[in-house]
Amino acid sequence: MVLDLLDAGVYAWMQLPGGDGRPNAGVVVDADGITVVDTLAVRSQWEPFGAAVDALGLPVRRVVLTSSHVEYAGGTTRFRLAAVFGRAQASAHLDQPPDPGVIRALLPEVAAEVDDEFVTRAVSHVVDAPVQLTPACAAMPCGGEEAENLVVVVPGAQLVFAGAMCSFGVTPFAYQGDPAAWAEALDDIVELAPIVVPGHGPIGGEEEVRALQGYLRACVFANGDPSRVPAGPWDGWPGRQHDVVNVERAAMLARGDDAIPPSLLARLGL
Repeated sequence: MVLDLLDAGVYAWMQLPGGDGRPNAGVVVDADGITVVDTLAVRSQWEPFGAAVDALGLPVRRVVLTSSHVEYAGGTTRFRLAAVFGRAQASAHLDQPPDPGVIRALLPEVAAEVDDEFVTRAVSHVVDAPVQLTPACAAMPCGGEEAENLVVVVPGAQLVFAGAMCSFGVTPFAYQGDPAAWAEALDDIVELAPIVVPGHGPIGGEEEVRALQGYLRACVFANGDPSRVPAGPWDGWPGRQHDVVNVERAAMLARGDDAIPPSLLARLGL
């Protein structure tokens, strides 16, 4: 794998076709060094990514986490000298030691690489308002995949690294998110830039964002019954086993229940 050059000083690391345990990442080069957007899930992913970033010949100054979930934060230890930017929720989550057993159950595709010594770095800089990180890029708070997410906008390249907020051509997993709020937040994503680099799947734009939005709203309208998710662009997406959790999570939140969906607990063997 190689870094894909998207614009001058702007790169994407794409793990296609994507799906659980195979996220994408981004790189933005400034005069003072490099900003990395998300750090991948496991060592076999973050080591070649880190080597490709090192080959650019500049220090990594900043890591921006679009979510605290391990797919995006797993490789933070690979960039030990970088400041780590994330939302307050990410800070709270990453201040706690990860649970390798839960990670293995959530991401069976990469479970063999998650040993009992698996660790991540803590957030060093909490971002709860839009901030111009560097001359090239800005971090924008949003939410939906979790209560609190970040995206990184690169105006000069007319793109946004949406990270956890976007999955294109693969089924999102809203076990800790809010499908209704997530769908609404996607209206803001399409206003940020015409090119969207998702956390999972190929690079897209408004059409792909609207398809994701339609799926999330279908989960809400299903009212707790996965069989009521209608046909749509998502029919051929891998990961449709997540429908059960996504639909249940949406229905629970609609009635004011923010607990872990029982369908997810069953999947985790809890």
